[in-house]
Amino acid sequence: MLERKLTNDYIRGLIDGEGTFTFTTSRNYAGVKIKVPAFQLRMHIRDLDLVEGVRDHLGLKSKVYTYHHPGKDGANRGPYAMLIVREIGNLKNTIIPFFYNKLAGHKATQFMEWLENIRDDPMVPKTYDILYRLHENGYYAKNPKFD
Repeated sequence: MLERKLTNDYIRGLIDGEGTFTFTTSRNYAGVKIKVPAFQLRMHIRDLDLVEGVRDHLGLKSKVYTYHHPGKDGANRGPYAMLIVREIGNLKNTIIPFFYNKLAGHKATQFMEWLENIRDDPMVPKTYDILYRLHENGYYAKNPKFD
């Protein structure tokens, strides 16, 4: 259990160093390979409470997964905890508004490139286009949901 309450700024700083805006690969109902936009926070298992705290602070119901994958290179990696958000509603209503115009440096660039790739990548299902269209039409800039 976390010893202190997390703040929005703390979470944004944590994501700046430890989070990523990415795509996961999957197959649709027809068996065709697709890319699904995703937000991910992965940390060592010792920070499981912190990862769960981020999830809870954001009001997400997503499961925090724990893994131990040592890799094929022989490195001695420890187990980790991972929050991954792929659901379109959570991306549209929570993740994007929480980070929109609130990141700095490379993570801000990564975030904007991720939004553009949602629109541009032909492997991303068209149902995710709403995420980019809301950005393009200024919805997230005009309607900040989080401070």
